[in-house]
Amino acid sequence: MSKTYQFLLLSLILLLITSCEGPDTPINIENPVSYEFVRNGESTVSFGGQTDRISMGQELIEAMLNFETTESDLLEMYSNQTASGDDANPYSSAALNESTKSVKSKVAASEDFFSSNTVESAKIKADIESWIIAQVIEVFPNQNQLAAPGIAGQIADGSSARYVNGQGLEYNQAVNKSLIGALMVDQMLNNYLGTAVLDAADNIINNDEEMVEDGQAYTSMEHKWDEAFGYIFGGEGNDYSNPLTTLGGDSFLNKYLLRVEDDADFTGIASDIFEALKFGRAAIVAKDYDVRDAQADIIKDKVSEVIAIRAVYYLQQGKIALENNDFGAGFHDLSEGFGFIYSLRFLRDTNNNSAYFGEEEVSSFIDQLTNGNGFWDVDSATLDQMSEAIAAKFEFTVAQAAN
Repeated sequence: MSKTYQFLLLSLILLLITSCEGPDTPINIENPVSYEFVRNGESTVSFGGQTDRISMGQELIEAMLNFETTESDLLEMYSNQTASGDDANPYSSAALNESTKSVKSKVAASEDFFSSNTVESAKIKADIESWIIAQVIEVFPNQNQLAAPGIAGQIADGSSARYVNGQGLEYNQAVNKSLIGALMVDQMLNNYLGTAVLDAADNIINNDEEMVEDGQAYTSMEHKWDEAFGYIFGGEGNDYSNPLTTLGGDSFLNKYLLRVEDDADFTGIASDIFEALKFGRAAIVAKDYDVRDAQADIIKDKVSEVIAIRAVYYLQQGKIALENNDFGAGFHDLSEGFGFIYSLRFLRDTNNNSAYFGEEEVSSFIDQLTNGNGFWDVDSATLDQMSEAIAAKFEFTVAQAAN
């Protein structure tokens, strides 16, 4: 029985109970039309930190293709830790330059997966940093060099030029897609939607009594849920109250939710996620934490599925391109696939409340892609085997994801 069906059955039972019990029983929770929640005439929705980090990440990946950008500028966009000097203002926006937020500080930093796993957390942060540095050291000097096995440079993809390392990997794509998992997905699924964060300290008591944070309109629990919402629907310019109307507004999780939604095999997944986010937030307002947690599980299932689908999609698209000797398109697809495969590490299996993919399994996938001359050498059988291994953990097929 699917989790969605289980929840619908639970909701029906609750509805029957509330219709038969007396006035002291909890009222049924209404799922609002939009993501708008108000207390005393003031909005309680807030996720500014998530908007900042999405914007910072956006500027970072764009700057990785500006051959005049320095290594120190790129690293500052990643870490935002220099208080003064030439590197203190790496962003185009004054608001971002003044922000105390950073991308790096929240990479692989979830309470559930990495609070007691600091060694792997540090390695993941360092991996992304190493790709940023390698872009400057390996790729930038070879801007006008034709790429070849073992030689970084440019390679044609239709009318576009792709810039790859000696294994065919685009570091900008590796950073972009890996941040979707290591930042957005990890913070959503393994931090803000987890009970360790939602129910931390006196959060339940304070939410029950509607005790708001100092100087704010929201309770701590409401805010934590909103922060999860922000990592998928909180990009600059997105309509957060009705975000399905502005899907694709950033280059991270929001964009690839749209890509999966546009596949006829998965149409409706964006609505499923948005409805669960709205209903879970409404459940917090109604102080019904069982319903809240049921919605959190739906979100974890669906967001994990989005990442897995896109990993398989890019492996299969890359395979087709390489079989047609279209190396530019193939390397571009596999570079995106590389990042989505790296992001598999952060997916949450709600059946056993653990990671779908362990560190060793993800490392094995990455090794298969990068052995020897990497994308220049990888064969169709390897890409198929990896695709099947990923799809096997979910309820979709390789053929469905590959469309």
